[in-house]
Amino acid sequence: MKVVKLEDVLGTENEVKGDNWTSRRLLFKKDGMGYSVNDTVIKAGTETHIWYQNHLEAVYCIEGEGEVETLKDGKVWPIKKNEIYALDENDEHLLRAYEGSDMRMVCVFNPPLTGREIHDENGVYPVDDE
Repeated sequence: MKVVKLEDVLGTENEVKGDNWTSRRLLFKKDGMGYSVNDTVIKAGTETHIWYQNHLEAVYCIEGEGEVETLKDGKVWPIKKNEIYALDENDEHLLRAYEGSDMRMVCVFNPPLTGREIHDENGVYPVDDE
């Protein structure tokens, strides 16, 4: 059994920050679950280009509002509290948090992340071959 408290992650190396987001890494590849879990905050009024070429991601919004635009077809999907979206085709996308409030999301990745990943210039997380 493993219990992780968000308060124990804040301010540690498991709280990773980018220009538009903060990701609190809760479960990792090393935990052996077959997936990883992050508690992520997307800053209000920002747009982030993301393309998980090596990972599938499901995202459950627990605070705030925004939208996801899938770039292959230009479709825009509004996202708000208590909704989930799944990037089930390694979708290249733009994630936008609306002005006025941050979006807080629970993100699940398969294959699992190691916990130190940062988006590269294309919005990609590298795959961990270990």
